[in-house]
Amino acid sequence: MTSALQVRTLTPAEHLAAVRRRASVSFLQTPAWGKVKTGWRPESVGWVDAADRVVGAGLVLHRRLPRLPRSLAYLPEGPDIDWADPDLRRWLDPLVAHLRGQGAFAVRMGPPVVIRCWGSSALKTALADHGTARLSELQADESRPEGIDLAMRLRALGWAPPRQGKGFAAGQPRYVFQVPLAGRTEADLLAGFNQLWRRNVKKATKAGVRVTRGDGADLPAFHDLYAETARRDGFLPRPLGYFQTMWQAMTGEHPDRLRLYLAHHDGDLVAATTMVVVGEHAWYSYGASSTAKREVRGSNAVQWQMMRDALSAGCRVYDMRGITDTLSADDPHVGLIRFKLGTGGQAVEYAGEWTLPVNRLLTRAFDGYLSRRGGG
Repeated sequence: MTSALQVRTLTPAEHLAAVRRRASVSFLQTPAWGKVKTGWRPESVGWVDAADRVVGAGLVLHRRLPRLPRSLAYLPEGPDIDWADPDLRRWLDPLVAHLRGQGAFAVRMGPPVVIRCWGSSALKTALADHGTARLSELQADESRPEGIDLAMRLRALGWAPPRQGKGFAAGQPRYVFQVPLAGRTEADLLAGFNQLWRRNVKKATKAGVRVTRGDGADLPAFHDLYAETARRDGFLPRPLGYFQTMWQAMTGEHPDRLRLYLAHHDGDLVAATTMVVVGEHAWYSYGASSTAKREVRGSNAVQWQMMRDALSAGCRVYDMRGITDTLSADDPHVGLIRFKLGTGGQAVEYAGEWTLPVNRLLTRAFDGYLSRRGGG
């Protein structure tokens, strides 16, 4: 018989100790991330056994409804619990009870459980023949039974599944692109690149592009380039203060949690990126590139440096973050998967974000509110 668990609030130190005991958790489930999301109230929670030992942990972001003492309780890419446990109720029921006691009208979470993977060969074939419009229609190279089983069990417990739709939805991406690093060398990684990527990396080296690590003082230069990228590509940039807050919070938690990379050519900043590392997992976070000097391939150079550094840090995965599930040549998002595919990695589908509506009326109202505000 399995023992009962309780959920209680953890101190940041308790939460960070739980993170350190794991090979990795999502950076969105670290105590530092709660300091980054200033529009939400952060809470570290832990599952404790009868001896008050922490056996699971998570970061909850509470977002209040306007003018009402009720909130959405959101665990992005978490929590970090035993998702393979056949008795999920002993994990989820105490979580919901704890959050309901704090006024949650809904609980939203993103189980960090993989469902399917598509290798580079299958993706290249699908993109070339135009016969398959979406990843969800393409035969996966690997299907994870535990992920498929999890979806059925969550439905049975009353959790609402992720919404299906085109493009990027609000919240965290269900589909990501990852480059496996475990057991590989730099030569293996470079050999896995397609011809264009290898040529561009060599072109950057030959042109004299120099990639260095920056620090907090370099964030304004990064942000100037990021804002230029936003104007060119038509998206709304985050303010400089957001990145300064992120830098202070994440490097304060661990000096190498957040890294800034700068690619220069003859003194000009031509590309800049941020990378997050938690244990054995590295994530490409934000990127920027100049409109001028595109021919020196600074973006390829900085990606290559981040991959090499992730490998040398002992990471097993280099995560290039979100893609959509489109494979259609007519979809404007298809260029993103084509770019990332050049690294020789794989597309990965996670379980997505599931919601338990404690109050269905307020849940619908809040979803509409967030949609109008762009997801918060």
